[in-house]
Amino acid sequence: MPYATPSSLLEVDLHPGKPPILHLDTDTDTDTDTADAPAWAAEHRQALRTLATEHGAVLVRGLRLRDADQACAVLHGLAPALMTDREAFAPRRTYTPGVYSSSAWPPNQPMCMHHELSYTLRPPGLMLFACLTAPATGGATAVADASTVLDALPTELVRRFEQEGWLLTRTYNDEIGAPYTEAFGTDDRAAVEDYCRTNAIEFAWQPDGGLRTRQRRPAVTTHPVTGRRCWFNQIAFLNEWTIEPEIREYLIDVHGAEGLPFNTRFGGGDPIGPDIVRLLNDTYTAHTAHEPWQAGDLMLVDNVRTAHSREAFQGPREVLVAMAEPLRRAAWPPTGEVSDV
Repeated sequence: MPYATPSSLLEVDLHPGKPPILHLDTDTDTDTDTADAPAWAAEHRQALRTLATEHGAVLVRGLRLRDADQACAVLHGLAPALMTDREAFAPRRTYTPGVYSSSAWPPNQPMCMHHELSYTLRPPGLMLFACLTAPATGGATAVADASTVLDALPTELVRRFEQEGWLLTRTYNDEIGAPYTEAFGTDDRAAVEDYCRTNAIEFAWQPDGGLRTRQRRPAVTTHPVTGRRCWFNQIAFLNEWTIEPEIREYLIDVHGAEGLPFNTRFGGGDPIGPDIVRLLNDTYTAHTAHEPWQAGDLMLVDNVRTAHSREAFQGPREVLVAMAEPLRRAAWPPTGEVSDV
C-alpha cells in the first residue's frame, strides 16, 4: 500500500489557528497512488468520521488526489449515501450524483462562516471537500467551532434567537443566486409547491414568474452525538448587510428591499441590523482556523459542530464538495406573525 496509515488515526497535528491535520506517508508511485486512494478512504472512513466528530474537522494531507474521477470515488467511498443538493443559494456544477463543484461565488468576495443548508429540515451532518487545484493565493476553506462561537455571543442575543428562531427570505430570479429550477431540481411548479409545503416553507409566485419564499428555523441545535449546544444557522452569511454595499444598493434599486435574493430576520420578523451581523462575523473571525489548500487535500467537516467559510482568492481553484448524513429536524411551529410572503 502506498499510504502508510499512522500508528493511530486518532493522532493528528493540532496547532492554534489551524484545523487538525492528518499527514499520510505516501509512496512516490503516482499510478499506484491514484489506484489506492479510494480504497484507503473507504477502509478508514469510520476512523476519519470519528476524527471529524472529536475535533469538528480534519484535513487529510498526502492522499494526493489527482483528478475528478478519483476524487469522486474517494468521496463516495467515505460516505456511500451522498445527498442531493436542494435549496442551494448559488449554482453548482455536478460531477457525479452527490458530488458538486464549490458554490459559484465571486472569487474576490469571501463566503462568510455558515453551516451548510442549515435553513433546511434535513441539513447534512457531514461535509466532504476534495481539492484538485489550489489557488495562487487565498481560497482556504476555514472552520470555526460552533459551540465556542455560541459561548462567545452575548447571552441576551442568543436567548432571543433561541426563543424566536430566525427567518430566511428568498427571491429566486435568473440574475443572482440559484434560480428556483436549480434550487428545487425541477421546473414543475406543482412539484416546487409540494416540496415547500412538505418542508415548512411559505411561498408566493410573483407576476414576473419568480418565486418568493420564507422559512423559520432554529438558530441553536444540539449535536446528535456529543450533545453539545451549537450555534447552527446562516443568519450572518445570508443577511443583506453581508452583501457588498454597492451590490446591495444595486439590487434594492432594481428589485426593491423585499426582492433581495436572500435576507435574514429575527424569527418574529424584526430586521437584523448591521451591528448584529458585524458582531456575528467578528465572533466567527475571532475563532477561525484555516490552512491553505494544497492540491490533493481531503477535508471532512462535521457540519453541526463546525461552521465553514471560503476566503477570497486569486487564480484557478477547483474544490469538489459532497454532503452526507442528513439530519432530521422538526419544523418550527407556524405563527401568524410571519404568514405573509
